[in-house]
Amino acid sequence: MPATQIRRRWKAVALATSAVLAGLTAPTLTATPAAATTTAYDSTYYKNAIGKTGPSLKSSLHTIVSSQTKLSYSAVWDALKVTDQDPNNSNNVILLYSGVSRSKSLNGGNTGNWNREHVWAQSHGDFGTSTGPGTDLHHLRPEDVQVNSIRGNKDFDNGGSAVAGGGGSLTDANSFEPRDAVKGDVARMLLYMAVRYEGGDSWPDLEPNDSTTNGSVPYHGRLSVLKQWHEQDPPSAFEERRNDVIYNSYQRNRNPFIDHPEWVGAIW
Repeated sequence: MPATQIRRRWKAVALATSAVLAGLTAPTLTATPAAATTTAYDSTYYKNAIGKTGPSLKSSLHTIVSSQTKLSYSAVWDALKVTDQDPNNSNNVILLYSGVSRSKSLNGGNTGNWNREHVWAQSHGDFGTSTGPGTDLHHLRPEDVQVNSIRGNKDFDNGGSAVAGGGGSLTDANSFEPRDAVKGDVARMLLYMAVRYEGGDSWPDLEPNDSTTNGSVPYHGRLSVLKQWHEQDPPSAFEERRNDVIYNSYQRNRNPFIDHPEWVGAIW
């Protein structure tokens, strides 16, 4: 069976699960682990990871995704105009948290512009915007300047007050909750970073944990919530296309949790 058909079957199951989960309140929320998938990359790109679990799987994936082409921070501007292009308007990009379609030409630092959001906050490991984790497209997304500022370097968790212009996002003193449509995207981006950056390449060892007060340490939370978001919001066509564009046109590496959602539960 073609990989796309298998992936669609997984999506149908995951979306049905999401519909059930949506009716539950946060305190009683549970998530059904993703079913196993197969992809066209299993016999090539992922061949050394297939069949593994736990630390062995994480180590194999680290080796696989660490082979990548690195971009400069200035090159990220143009790359995001391709990776996050609005499928309904080629002149625009879709902003991650807001969900707004905004002109590609409005990139910058002023009100009404969009800028480069580090989903794994730069300060969580103090890697800044240097080539490496600071320029990795798998966690860099366009976002409204003001909404990006509100998110700041907060960890991710449920709850808070509505973010103005945030498309349904919420925030409180130490956490940020993105709109429902990208909760899984956020989780998979953070977990990619935890696999890709393991303390080599002169960069810190990035790891998820269950805290929302991580500050400048190389951790990001809240892991238990991120795992729920991953199950509730399976990879979308937009997210899959983005993964393909990054792989084929820019970094030559992939986010394995988009291709194999079940690997999140296999590792964490």
